[in-house]
Amino acid sequence: MHHSLSFDLSYADTDPSGLVYFAAWFPWMERCQSAWFHAHGLRQDTMLAEQGFGTVTRRAECDYLAATALYDPITVTTTIAEVGRTSFTTQHDFVRDADGVLVARGRLVIVTVDPQGQAVPVPEPIRTGLGA
Repeated sequence: MHHSLSFDLSYADTDPSGLVYFAAWFPWMERCQSAWFHAHGLRQDTMLAEQGFGTVTRRAECDYLAATALYDPITVTTTIAEVGRTSFTTQHDFVRDADGVLVARGRLVIVTVDPQGQAVPVPEPIRTGLGA
């Protein structure tokens, strides 16, 4: 499983010095992950009602590996790092397109839940998409 998105860093992504603000990477991780779900016919806004399960983020982390600045073209690629019984971990690699440098690497631990919010085994529609 992998999915990629490309974008140019915008003014809203930067701090007053023009460098990317550390928290800016997290929405891009979620955006790429949501695009993967959608590409596999799973809409996160209707999964609970239509499929009987949903997802919640249990953990989010990011390592900052190189400085980035306003207008840098970036590609984020989301891959599966691990699949457990009730959760899966996505890895998000951010590469600056101009020079191919890996500028950040993040991970999200996603738990699958039932309508009451209790953890359930990762359902087949997700396992199939994950290649698990």
